[in-house]
This record gives sequence, C-alpha cells and structure tokens, in this order.
Amino acid sequence: MTLPHLPAGAPALPPPPAAAAVQGQGHGRAKQPPLARVWRGRADDPRWARPAFLGLLLVVAIAYLWNLSASGYANSFYSAAVQAGSQSWKAMFFGSLDSANAITVDKPPASLWPMALSVRIFGLSSWAILVPQVLMGVATAGVLYAAVRRRFSAAAGLLTVAAFALTPVAALMFRFNNPDALLALLMTVTVYCVLRGMENGRTKWLVWAGVAVGLAFLAKTLQAFLILPPLAVLYAVFAPGRPLKRIGQLLLSGLAMVVAGGWWVAIVELWPASSRPYIGGSQNNSFLELTFGYNGLGRINGEETGSVGGGGGGMGGGGSQWGETGINRMFNAEIGSQISWLLPAALLLLVAGVVVTWKARRTDTARAAFLAWGGSLVMTMAVFSFMAGIFHQYYTVALAPYAAALVGMGASVLWEERARFTASAALGGTVAVTAVWSYVLLNRTPDYVPWLRWAILVGGVAAGLGLAVAGRLNRRLALGAAGLGLVTALAGPTAYTISTLDTGHSGSIVTAGPAGASVMGGRGGGPGGFGGEGGMRGGGMQPPGQGQQNGQGGQNGQGQQAGQGQQAGGMGQPPAGGMPGQGQGQNQGQGTGNGKQQGTGTGTLPGGARTGERGGMGGTGGGGMGGLLNGAQVSAKAKALVEKNADDYTWAAAAIGSQNAASYQLSTGKPVMAIGGFNGSDPSPTLAQFKSYVEDGKIHYFIGGGGMGGMGGGSGSASKIQSWVEKNYTKVTVGSATFYDLTQPKS
Repeated sequence: MTLPHLPAGAPALPPPPAAAAVQGQGHGRAKQPPLARVWRGRADDPRWARPAFLGLLLVVAIAYLWNLSASGYANSFYSAAVQAGSQSWKAMFFGSLDSANAITVDKPPASLWPMALSVRIFGLSSWAILVPQVLMGVATAGVLYAAVRRRFSAAAGLLTVAAFALTPVAALMFRFNNPDALLALLMTVTVYCVLRGMENGRTKWLVWAGVAVGLAFLAKTLQAFLILPPLAVLYAVFAPGRPLKRIGQLLLSGLAMVVAGGWWVAIVELWPASSRPYIGGSQNNSFLELTFGYNGLGRINGEETGSVGGGGGGMGGGGSQWGETGINRMFNAEIGSQISWLLPAALLLLVAGVVVTWKARRTDTARAAFLAWGGSLVMTMAVFSFMAGIFHQYYTVALAPYAAALVGMGASVLWEERARFTASAALGGTVAVTAVWSYVLLNRTPDYVPWLRWAILVGGVAAGLGLAVAGRLNRRLALGAAGLGLVTALAGPTAYTISTLDTGHSGSIVTAGPAGASVMGGRGGGPGGFGGEGGMRGGGMQPPGQGQQNGQGGQNGQGQQAGQGQQAGGMGQPPAGGMPGQGQGQNQGQGTGNGKQQGTGTGTLPGGARTGERGGMGGTGGGGMGGLLNGAQVSAKAKALVEKNADDYTWAAAAIGSQNAASYQLSTGKPVMAIGGFNGSDPSPTLAQFKSYVEDGKIHYFIGGGGMGGMGGGSGSASKIQSWVEKNYTKVTVGSATFYDLTQPKS
C-alpha cells in the first residue's frame, strides 16, 4: 500500500484493495482456486508477497522447533497435568495435576488441552508437550500478518512477523508449556477480529472477538480482560454504523465472551466438590475465589493469600516482593532484555501513525489499527508496570504481538511518507533510538558478543541519519539506509533469541537471553533476589534416557546466612519477623534451583546443553526452594521405590508442593498427590482427610521435604500433615530422598 502525502484537512487515507472491498469501493481480488490462492495470495499482492510470507512462517517454525527437547518437560507442574489429562478425561477437563484428581493446577485448563491431546496421540515426551506451543507461535505470526496486511503493505506484514518472532521472550514462551502461549495467540485473534469488524460494522466479527476473549479467560483468567477497555472504546467511537448499533454489538460480544469462558466455570462451580478435584490456588475450593483473589486482584495489590510471601502487599518505595514497579519496569534490568528491544520504536511509531492518520474520516481503518494495537500495548504495559503481586519476566510475551504490529505498520507509513521531512526525520530518529536502546541492553551483558553493541550503535545512528537526511532525496540511498536500519534494529533481539533457542529451559520461572541478561530484584534486594533472575533455566525434570549435567545457581537471602539444611544458597533462613530472602544476597552456599549466580543447579539436558543458570532456591532433593520452583531429581532407586506395587493404591505417593509431586509422577507415570498445591499452602487435603486416605490404604508413600507449607498466609495443613507422618510412620531413605511408608506405622 502506498500512503500518499496528506494535505491539511485530508478526509482519509484511501483504503487498500482488501479494505476497499469491504467498504464497498471495489471487489479487491479476482476469483482464484483455493490452492492457488494459498500460494499466490491476493490478486493485488506482489508475486513475491505470499511466497515470502509462507517462507517466513516456515523459518519461524523451524527455528522454534530447533533444540526443542533440550527443555525436557519444561515446567513439570504443567507437564504433570498434561500427563494426567492424557490418562484421565476427567483430569483433562478439570486440569488436575494427577490422574486420580486430588487437586488442579492454579489456572483454568484450556492451555493444557492441546498438549494433553497431543500426548494422548503421540505418547508422553518433550516434543509431544511442546510442539503444540510452537504451533501457537506460528499461528500468532500468521494472524499478525493477516491483520497488518489487510490495511498496510506486504512488507509491513513481513516486518511485523519478523519483529514478533525475534522477540526473545516470544522465542522462549512459544517453546514452553506455560499458559502464556495460548493467551498471546487468543489476544492477537481478538484484535484481528475487532479490526475486521471495524471495516464494515459486521456483528459476527465482534462476536468472534468475544469468543476469543472468553477462551483466553480459560487460559489465564483475568489477564485476558486487560485489552477490553481500549478495544471497546475504540469500537464504540470509531466503528461504522449508528451509535446504538455499535453499543448493541459490544453487548453481544460481551455475551459471547461470557458464554465462551463461562460454561466451564459454571460446570466447575455447580459440580459437587466431593466428586471433583480441589481447585488449586484457592483457599475455599472455589474457582471464583481463585479468579478474583490469587489470580485476580491479588496480582494487582499483592494480597495473594497462599502465595510465597503472599498477603503482604508491596514493599513500598516503588517496589514489590516481585521486583521493582513503576513506569520504567518494562525497561529495567529485570524485564528489559525480555521484551523492550523494540518497545521504544513501537511507542514512537504509535504516535507517528496516529499523527499521520489524525485527520482521516472517523471510520478510517488505518487509524483504527494503530489505536487497537497501541491501546492494547499501553494498557497491558501499564498494568504490568504497576502491579504489586506476583510478576514474572515471561508474562511480557503478551506485549510481543502488539509491539510487533506497531513496528510493522508505523515503519510502513513513515516510509511511504518519507518525502515529508517530518516523516523521514521521525523514521530516522526511531531507528537511531532503537540502536541506542539496543546498545544499552547489550551493555548489560558485556561479555556476550561484545562487538555487537558497538556495531549496532554505529550502524543504527548512521542509518537513522541516512533516513532522515538522504532518504527523502534519493531512493537508492533511502533503501540502503532502510536496510541498514532494519538489520541494526533486529540484530540485538536476534542475538538474544538465538541464545534462547540454543538453551534448554525448565522450572516455574524462566527467562530468555544469555547468562546475566535479566536480574530479578525485589525479594533479595540484590542481584538475583528471590531465586536470582528467576530463571530456573536448565535443570529440573527431564524425560528419561537423557544425560545429566550440573549447572551453577543459587543465592542466599538474608545477609550472610546460608539458609537451613539443604536450602543453603537458596532462600536463606527467614529472618525474624521478615520474609525469606529479604536483604542483600551474598552469593554463598549450595542451592539446587537453577540460576546464574553460585551454587549447584541440577539438570538433565542432552548434548551438553547449558543448565542451571540462575539463582536457585534450595533443597537438593526437591529442586528450587525445596521443590517450589523446579522439580526434584528422581534417582533410579527412588523411582523403583515409588513404582513398587503402585497400582494397588490410588496415589503411589504424596508430596508437599506440586513441583515435587510432578517430578515423581512424570518419572514413574503413577499419580502422586500434591499436598497443598503449588506452594504447599492450599488446605488440600486437611490433616483429617489425609488420615482418612491413609487408613483406607489409598496412599503408599509420603515424600519428605518440599513446598512452603503455608508460608504465604495459607492453611498450614501441609506442615501439620508432615509432622503427623514423621511422628507416626517409618522413614525410608533412598539416596538423598526421604520417604515414609504409610503402610508401616512405627511400633
């Protein structure tokens, strides 16, 4: 699409053929056979456009599939639920952690369903779990291209795909089994549907947008609603049709959202609690409580009862227990390397796009596109920047599609308007700012490809000057400067993405990029804070048959305390009256989470892949923080012990904390009860219920250690159960792991 010079007072930008067709200005494409259209694309497309798009999607798929099995079971918490869902339809429906349906994961189950179906078909393996996530990444790239190409040039669509796929956190999370991959895909589909609806005011697109949001709610609850305010206001103000019609369409979209997301919630809430699993993450066995508490308002105000250190709110002074908060959060040392490479460019190009389209007609679709993607980006960034509750670096994958679309659209608009000095200067300035910011980010890891930051800085500034000055005078110079600018803008995130693709990632908190790229503050107050950078990268449970390799990780918490027992180098011993790990970490002691400071991270990556690169939090037998943030390393002898006569019991074993239970379940293929859910703080089961299970012969072994036992304001049932077991049952030690045979009371 060529955007002409806009004289003052111009009514609108002329729509491209695709938009013209839906606005009654032409048909926009000739009839083509379906297969020919797949390869050729629209009739008005350049002949290279569709092959280039398909080729780029293939490159993204190959890159994201590269070295995929190095992550093993990735987050064993969700992998165990996937395994359970592949064995039990009931477990799959509820999102149970085990096939005997003791407790669910602390999210709704939609993100687990594709993976569970894959495992049912292909069997349990790293590839069967993670390939559906890769396909979601490719699908997100495809939807982005379709959305941008409908109103802008093919080059804009291709640039959008490249910017998205080369965002380090996207390369991380679309190869990982957390719910964020499905959430990002469905949020992208939502924006696409809203923009389609704004082309001609057809109700069906608003309904489909509502369906997409409802399904996204079943992936990650209220985070799906972050983009609703800007999109609803956008449609109400700028969509075609009478005001009352637009309001009615939004109400229908809301109804579709409630139906698409509410059917599962209604079934769960109406299902008798005695015959379904306990709702993990809640304190009252209620999904609604989980939604509006631990996964809802608690994430905003920090009052997450049952979380690690939950119920205490923020730390004050512009920080929370989960890192620094404030307007610069997306750019700081904790988050910046994950997502912010192109954020300055996206924000600048959002402003430029709105300025260029400012005087267009009310229903102009180009302006609507900038406002839709820009509103989604700004709204999500604002919430992420100031939320005081649980926040992890990988959450920022939600921003990747929005930022990429703004970069593709904005660069295209300014390129076509480059004959005007303001446009060429804006484009050149954006390239230069991007280069400078890439230099800043790369300078945070000065030992990683040290020459790259200088090459980007020099090349980017030169390209920016070329676009601003020479670009409007000579097309060849403009193309050369644009090419150099594109390379320098994408070189930094590409380097970090390559590092991400080349490294296995496992555990509950993972980060993209090379060692030292992201340093988590907040809890520890020093580098690494609560679990170092938060990266349980490498390490953790891996599929059987892969070699072991130790990595380095772990930081202490309070002062120079080395922590308790086997948790030295991890959390540290809680100071009196305070939360664990507060104060300056001293990088001492041995910890078994995986991190980038010191200590021992345990992992099983094939082919000598890097393991354990950042701040583990204790517990040799149980992974990070006694099994809280990463799975345990299950020895062959421990595996054999749990498997012994396992089919005679409902649960082969029980362990405090979901990660501990998940490790043994994935290793043995037998259901293992996760006492207290993820943090060990849920009141499931109660001590009375656990005693009943033992008396009925439903549990064979209790696995010692792990979890937090209610540290975050939870019930404390887990610690009561552990005390009762230790007092009354026989201990069996297998290597570094401790078991209690619940069929052998002490005499």
